[in-house]
Amino acid sequence: MDQPARKTLVFALLAALLSVPARGEGDWETTPASEAALERGLAWLAHPKNQGREGNWTSNDLGLVGMGTLAFLADGHLPGRGEYGRACQLSLDYMLRKARRETGLLNIADPKRDMYNHGLATFVVGQAHGMTKNDEIGGVLDRALKLIAATQCRDGGWDYQARSQHMGHDLSLVVMQAKALRSAVDSGLEVPQEVIDLAIRSVREHYTPHGASRNAPEDEQREHRGQFTYQKGGGGGTVAMAAAGVVCLQEFGQYDDWRIAKNMDVITAAVKQLKAGRHNGQVPFDAYTLYYVGQALYQVGGEPWRECYPILRDYLVATQIEDQGKPEQDGRWHDGARVGGKPGELFGTSVACFILAIPNRYLPILQEGKIERFKASER
Repeated sequence: MDQPARKTLVFALLAALLSVPARGEGDWETTPASEAALERGLAWLAHPKNQGREGNWTSNDLGLVGMGTLAFLADGHLPGRGEYGRACQLSLDYMLRKARRETGLLNIADPKRDMYNHGLATFVVGQAHGMTKNDEIGGVLDRALKLIAATQCRDGGWDYQARSQHMGHDLSLVVMQAKALRSAVDSGLEVPQEVIDLAIRSVREHYTPHGASRNAPEDEQREHRGQFTYQKGGGGGTVAMAAAGVVCLQEFGQYDDWRIAKNMDVITAAVKQLKAGRHNGQVPFDAYTLYYVGQALYQVGGEPWRECYPILRDYLVATQIEDQGKPEQDGRWHDGARVGGKPGELFGTSVACFILAIPNRYLPILQEGKIERFKASER
């Protein structure tokens, strides 16, 4: 964003982004079975009968199309390069082609899904730009970022439609836009500090303690269990929201925020209760929840990552659909909750592949090294 008078966040990305990361740290991160499952999942995504000529898997939700692109990027397949370079290029081109030049909006579906699709798609476009430094991608990304800043509500959140209001809608939208902004930082772009400050404040306002008032002093809230919730009033205390809040705080350097540990207790307990079926296509939880849970575990690292990631990984290996007689059917997963049909298979398979590819650390957002924290948002 090119307004030099505006305060910006300066992030010191300590990772060497031009180097090629190692593929996993050992058997506890990747196994021959998980690598084979990832390959079969990507093959399903790239199959012409599934992806189609337009590259959008029959979906007009640019967020879902972006998830397909992310799956390829996460395994190091750049647009036009690598084994799945053509498939990656097709899906990315579809998103870039459908971006609205006059507003920067990345949504061509129902306007009520404006910022849902926009946040997911902008995050992926940011990761693609960080890996390619392509000028065309950069132009779309810049306009998309300006829209996010322009539509932030006064309380730091966002509405489902691309419009600024007094109050944002829910935590899911805050985290989606915040991740898109962080993705831009990974690409070397500047992000307005005031936008991030408001978003992080909004995330914290979605924390609900159990057994104490939300308005109680923080020292009192710390004495109780609690988690991030969908609504500020405490409604929607799901595993997905616990993970989404953690991801947002971690990715913006709020590593010492006491709320992270409270929510990691919720996440790790839920992961340890998972029981996989056999080849039924079901991802852990659902695709949306898995997307955030995997990232929360990785971003926090340490014992939660070492203990819980193998559970997610092996669950995906066990449930992947097998149909070796039909390549267009073999290797997929489905969403299991929110999205049905081919788009649901796109969502489930994309997120599953993304989770299985995390140990490869190809995406800029997954590079090692922490970012400098900034005083304005610390509490």
